[in-house]
Amino acid sequence: MNIAIASDHGALVLKSRLKEYLKEKGHNVIDCGTHTTESCDYPDYCIPACQMVIEGKVNRAIVMCTTGIGMSICANKIKGIRCALVSKPEIAKITREHNDANVLALGACLIDFETCKEIVNNFLNTPFSEEERHIRRINKIKALEE
Repeated sequence: MNIAIASDHGALVLKSRLKEYLKEKGHNVIDCGTHTTESCDYPDYCIPACQMVIEGKVNRAIVMCTTGIGMSICANKIKGIRCALVSKPEIAKITREHNDANVLALGACLIDFETCKEIVNNFLNTPFSEEERHIRRINKIKALEE
């Protein structure tokens, strides 16, 4: 799977570890930055990762900051993005099944690396349910973007 990842300085360590983990699992990872611990603005990295999803260059994106909140707010401002801020593996599964989320937001201060791996595995490996009720709800969200 092709995956874009991005973080600000607050989640650089998590992003670096996750990038290596994803590569070990055989995924193609495109790192949209940041690459230093110098203070930066998360939209500068979130937007390019999400644009790659919209343009079909990647299947999904994972964006990270200290809490994940800023990244998730930013991502959800982009037409066509359905980003979920997740801190439990079960929720990652549900957001794929019910919401067809295409971007995952993580908070580096909220999860340990083992939990991060479980969340990411669920996010990447769970298909959308294709149930009519979920499609209907997603279509109502899409209508808001028009």
